[in-house]
Amino acid sequence: MGRVEAWRGVVSGLHARFAGRFGRSEPRGRALAYVLGLISPLERKNGWSLAERAGKGRPIGMQRLRGEASWDADGVRDDVRDFVVETIGARDAVLIGDDTSFLKKGVKSASVQRQYSGTAGRTENCQVGTLLAYASERGRALIDRELYLPASWTEDRERCRAASIGDEVLFATKIEHFKMMLQRALYAEVPFAWVTADEAYGQSKGLRYWLEQRGVAHVLATRVSDTVITTAGGESRVDVLVAGLPRQAWKRLSASAGSHGQRLYDWARVSIRIWWEDGVGHWVLARRSLRDPKEIPHYVCFGPTGTRLKDLVRVAGARWAVEECFQAAKQECGLDDYQVRRYDAWYRHITLGMAALTAVRAAELPKGEQAVA
Repeated sequence: MGRVEAWRGVVSGLHARFAGRFGRSEPRGRALAYVLGLISPLERKNGWSLAERAGKGRPIGMQRLRGEASWDADGVRDDVRDFVVETIGARDAVLIGDDTSFLKKGVKSASVQRQYSGTAGRTENCQVGTLLAYASERGRALIDRELYLPASWTEDRERCRAASIGDEVLFATKIEHFKMMLQRALYAEVPFAWVTADEAYGQSKGLRYWLEQRGVAHVLATRVSDTVITTAGGESRVDVLVAGLPRQAWKRLSASAGSHGQRLYDWARVSIRIWWEDGVGHWVLARRSLRDPKEIPHYVCFGPTGTRLKDLVRVAGARWAVEECFQAAKQECGLDDYQVRRYDAWYRHITLGMAALTAVRAAELPKGEQAVA
């Protein structure tokens, strides 16, 4: 039995969750065919190939699904998120924010321009999406998404309108998108204990303050030149603060299990801030490579005073889950195999791609742990 047939039950169950977000039966049925096509072993998962797999000679139906058809993509996003929570939710879960790029040709697709692509490791013509991942011991999945619109787009409203970007859509940084997605998770009472992200987000003192104001515990990577308030009341660079730690402060711990075994590093932390309140504490965490002791990423942390070093290490290590989600969604679920120009079409495709990844991961769980419709 092929994997599509083996996983059809889980896909159909998830589809049943969000079927009510579609006003008519045609797009509702196409959405199921679309998700099944995304998890199929097609070489490319574009409108033509998905239509052919669904037994249609032309891609117009799939194109309408991503464009003019009437359905609520944000509602589907929320249904997928709720399915994730029911399937792998846990109170000690971690929310992870990161962005990923989608290499594209031309200049008309919403938000496309020459910009840095983390996927390619260089400046490329691409779109950039900010996504939110959910990770627990039972699994990981993508639960939210935002498309980054460079200022070159938001300052050109005619260009925006041509790509179906409404005048109400204004410029927002990736950090602002991250906060928007976290706020939606908080409002929906998604169970989690920690937030983490790489230094592109963690170096923002504004983001860290925003999280503290909401009591959200976090372990955020930051640049070595970042400064913090010490317990003595002065200000120090994080690397200088860590450099003064004694040798016995470093402990060898695994960040998580990787494809080649445990990810072992030497870890240390140092308390910061003059005073703590309301049972929460502040630390700088450092991770030292076993191969190159000079390679030391740093993190700024906020959490319950009883937090142990290994707890902070677990959260820091959870950040890799979002990279694994990106890789799986692109390689297995066609997340970047799309040909759309419209702003709303991007959201619709990514949302159905998130649903496909969620279904795949849910199908891999033991039967007793799979959520039901």
